[in-house]
Amino acid sequence: MQSENRFFDDLAKLVNGAAGTVAGMSREFEANAREKAREWMGGADFVSREEFDAVKALAASARAKRSNCSRRASTRWKERPPNLSRKASRRPSPSPARWTDPVCPFILHGVKARR
Repeated sequence: MQSENRFFDDLAKLVNGAAGTVAGMSREFEANAREKAREWMGGADFVSREEFDAVKALAASARAKRSNCSRRASTRWKERPPNLSRKASRRPSPSPARWTDPVCPFILHGVKARR
């Protein structure tokens, strides 16, 4: 035999409605939090992955060029002529076109280092 009690029916409807309301509020809170996070991330100065990879490749290329130039500089340093005394006859300085290396412009030829 089944009894009909309106109190329990109303209580079940009330709890079911409250659960639906809480679920809707949590979805709305999550959507608002995502939107705020997007606004914050968009306002920050972050770079995209493509930009990062491009700059990373540029840096690797620059490191390789620097390594090549330093290797050339060390070989040029080993091949330098012996130091001449100040009393030795002065020879004309080389033309400015020969002062720099065409590949590594920071390698100077014919310029004495100051101590």
